[in-house]
Amino acid sequence: MDTQTNSSFEFLQLQAASLLIYQSVLTDEVGQAFLNLLRSLRQIDLLQSLRHSEVDELGCVRAYGNYFKAIASQNQSWQGYLISRILIDENPFSRQVQNTNLADLPPSLIAAVQQDLQALQSLYQCSGIQLSQWVQAAAKLNLPPVAWSEITTKTTTEKASDRTIYYKLSHLDNWADILPDLAAYYRQHGTGIFAKYQALRWQSGQLIGIPYADPVQLQQLVGYEYQRDTLKKNTEFLLAGYPALHVLLYGSRGSGKSSLVKGLLDEYGDRNLRLIEVAKSDLVALPTIVEQLRGVPQKFIIFVDDLSFEEDDDAFKALKVVLEGNITARPQNVVVYATSNRRHLVREMFGDRPRPSQNEEVGVWDTVQEKLSFSDRFGLTLTFEPANQGTYLHIVRHLAALAELNISQTDLDYRALQWATRHNGRSGRTARQFIDFLQADLNLGS
Repeated sequence: MDTQTNSSFEFLQLQAASLLIYQSVLTDEVGQAFLNLLRSLRQIDLLQSLRHSEVDELGCVRAYGNYFKAIASQNQSWQGYLISRILIDENPFSRQVQNTNLADLPPSLIAAVQQDLQALQSLYQCSGIQLSQWVQAAAKLNLPPVAWSEITTKTTTEKASDRTIYYKLSHLDNWADILPDLAAYYRQHGTGIFAKYQALRWQSGQLIGIPYADPVQLQQLVGYEYQRDTLKKNTEFLLAGYPALHVLLYGSRGSGKSSLVKGLLDEYGDRNLRLIEVAKSDLVALPTIVEQLRGVPQKFIIFVDDLSFEEDDDAFKALKVVLEGNITARPQNVVVYATSNRRHLVREMFGDRPRPSQNEEVGVWDTVQEKLSFSDRFGLTLTFEPANQGTYLHIVRHLAALAELNISQTDLDYRALQWATRHNGRSGRTARQFIDFLQADLNLGS
């Protein structure tokens, strides 16, 4: 390889090493594989220029293979990958600019970001074809290895705002000029895991993104229109920045309480709503979770399914702090939506009730009432009554229409009632299971 090529390797390595703010852009598998390939190419070029006999040509080919596999797993071009990493990168600039005007940030921070963007632009211009040709020359291959195709940026994102940033970066002569647009993007969409995922869960002491959230749609949920519309209105208060209420959804099993909460994500995910699932066993971490969400541009529903407590449960105290607040102000971008089959969330035994003959604490009835009235600490309680036959058949007919099933209403109703009798009784869940079974049965029988 010639001197000009060698200087290209050295220049690209220097650009990557010079990053001050966006260092983590290249820390994942793809970025590390790219840097390892550059390192291997430059090492071979230096040894060849010195006419060294021990040139690791095989290692260079292997490094290219690792890079190709890593970028292929992302189904993105190198250019698309690099921009997507910039858009979700969590760093001092992307965090501060969400709550501070660009003009009010420290000048040194702005200068560092501009320098980093120019360095990343140099890496962006390194095409797959160019890498393939460099590997062919370095390893003395008869043919260049397959170059990873430059996938169009439209396949890398679904958000229109993302496509705007992609387009501007692909046409700008100097990436430093994108700074105002990038600041606006971070302010609107946030960074890190909240920019990447709409659904998350608290697991092993940290937030984990859920790539494939349950695709429940609100239009599928009928029979409880008042509850649905009330919950939607409260959620819209949250999205608009007004105080929203914590909500308890309680009632019979299978009535669609959990599905209704999950369906909000499909309805409002494009308006920066995020859903965080927290298991009952993890409720002690609730104050910690809430503090992580303070000051973030997204709006959050903390979803607790099938909520109930035992006596002296630490989770009871943690949830009480979040619902009622303490000396720390409650973040306006967070609400708790919980479902339960129990109206009184704290389990009460007859033995818990005081007897006059016993030497009980003076305020024991106050203690009992505090447990029983815990559900009142939710600002809004939505009740889901058991589905009667009319409601059940209404749900079945609605789901059958959405699925476009070719069956008469008489036959549909008859089979639906048989299904409810033989299985789990009348409920929205039973209706959903019946329609899923019937759709497969009709398709296989046709």
